[in-house]
Amino acid sequence: MRAVVYERFGGPIDLREVPSPVCPDDGVVVAVAATGLCRSDWHGWQGHDPDIPLPNIPGHELVGTVVEVGAGVTRWSPGDRVTAPFVCACGTCPTCLRGDHQVCERQEQPGFTHAGSFADLVALRHADVNLVAVPDVISDEAAAALGCRFATAYRAVTAVGEVRDGERVAVHGCGGVGLAAVMIAASRGATVIGVDPSDRSRAMAREMGAAEVADSADGLRDIDCSLDAFGSPATMRASIATLRPRGRHVQVGLLGADTDPAVPMGAVVARELRLLGSHGMAAHEYPAMLDDIARGAIDPRPLLRDVIGLDDAPSRLAELGAPGAGAGGVTVIRL
Repeated sequence: MRAVVYERFGGPIDLREVPSPVCPDDGVVVAVAATGLCRSDWHGWQGHDPDIPLPNIPGHELVGTVVEVGAGVTRWSPGDRVTAPFVCACGTCPTCLRGDHQVCERQEQPGFTHAGSFADLVALRHADVNLVAVPDVISDEAAAALGCRFATAYRAVTAVGEVRDGERVAVHGCGGVGLAAVMIAASRGATVIGVDPSDRSRAMAREMGAAEVADSADGLRDIDCSLDAFGSPATMRASIATLRPRGRHVQVGLLGADTDPAVPMGAVVARELRLLGSHGMAAHEYPAMLDDIARGAIDPRPLLRDVIGLDDAPSRLAELGAPGAGAGGVTVIRL
């Protein structure tokens, strides 16, 4: 099969022929129809997660059709159109048994712990726990964001941030996950402020429902819930600084190489701020999001910026580290 491969962190990224994946007994092989090009894949290529096995096939946002099913799988059959959370849970550890699959103690992540979806085929384990049926009304290009960015934003806003009608919400970084967060928070009745240095991203934030936009967080105050959807020490601290007393900061974006940044804990204690992490969304939580999409409350389609082929993926992945590379929405690879 065709696959995008890198053999060392920060090294060349090539499209090449590789052996097709073997179907796990408890899993499936999916023929990939579309897959998202995400900044997290760039972080992986840069070595910010040094545990990624090399050589590696990146890609963790996918939609496709099941073409092979393991002997232990009971819920899925060849021909099923599916996606999966980027965190594939084991379903049996103590954390999973509490329902918190998104922080599974034995989690796997395509493109990070094993070969990902920048390929014709991808193998996914624990299929009965992790697969999600994709309704026919959602296109492949829109569904490609449901495994990570859109679902991550949905849970960050609704379950972790607990955004409510009438609240003031700031979203720092209006790339794919940030624009989805703007849309979802606005759909909950919040007054949303989109913060991004890119003119294009601010314009899209307006289109997604932001009541206000700003190129920086300077002067922004009295925010009920603030999300760092970009992921950097600077945006994290800016997000915290905007909060009202007892406000909520949600860290959604990965922090890259600096995973242990300085945090203004004096302000956190004095103002009783709440600092929350958000890490994807479990498969069993998808129905609420899919219901909201089906009734038109939210719609991933306007987030789509660009559709490219697998041939273009190596160069476009390498470019994601450039300033503003994620501006203006989501790029999807169509196979």
